[in-house]
Amino acid sequence: MPQRAEITATLRQQFDKVFLALQKHGFILLSDSNLPNVSRLAANEPFSGSWWSHPSARTIFAVNEMLEDHPDVLIMKLISEKVTFVHRDLWGRIYSIGVAREDWQTRNLSPAATRLLKKLDGDGWLQTNKLGAEFGPKPGETVRELEIRLLLHANQIHTESGAHAKVVETWDVWAERANFRARPKSPAAARRFLEERVAEVIAQFGGAARLPWPA
Repeated sequence: MPQRAEITATLRQQFDKVFLALQKHGFILLSDSNLPNVSRLAANEPFSGSWWSHPSARTIFAVNEMLEDHPDVLIMKLISEKVTFVHRDLWGRIYSIGVAREDWQTRNLSPAATRLLKKLDGDGWLQTNKLGAEFGPKPGETVRELEIRLLLHANQIHTESGAHAKVVETWDVWAERANFRARPKSPAAARRFLEERVAEVIAQFGGAARLPWPA
C-alpha cells in the first residue's frame, strides 16, 4: 500500500479541485463511469478499469487520504453501495435517515445482523476483528448488511497485525466524534432531498445511481 504522500503544491491543487466538486454536489464517489468521482478528477482524465493500475494511482490515493482526514467529509456507502464522500452540508439529512430505523432498514435483517445491531446500540462502537461467531462466520459481511441500510457508520482500519478490520459506530457516536450537532429532521424529507440532488447530478453527467432505500 502506498505511504502517505507529502502534500506538495501540485497535490494540493488536485485536492482542491476534488473538494470543490464535493462542495458543489454534496457528494462525490471514489470511482464511477459517469458521476463525479475522485479517480477521474485526480487523474485529470476519464479512464476505465481499476484506479490502482492508473499512472496517477499515487495521486488518487493521496487525495483519498486527504479527504478521509478532512473534518467536513463523511465516508459511507451511499450511492450504489460504492464508497461515497459526503460533504458536511448533507450530514443532517444522512443522520436523520440513519437514526430513523424505518421499515426498509430493518425488514428481513439476518439474525446475525439483528444481534449485531442490538449489541452496537448498547456498546456504541465495535471492532469487527473482535466479534464472536454469533455475528456470523464473516462479521465484515454482517456489518455490510447494516451499513448499506445506513443503520451504522463503518470505517476501515488496519489492525496491529496488518489485517483489515472495520470500526463500526452508532450515528450518535459518530456525530459526537465528528463534532456534528445532530438535529434530526423528517427522514422522508431527507430522502426526497437526496433523491432530487442525485437526479440533478445524473441529469448533468449521465449514468445511473441507486440510493439505499426503495425507489
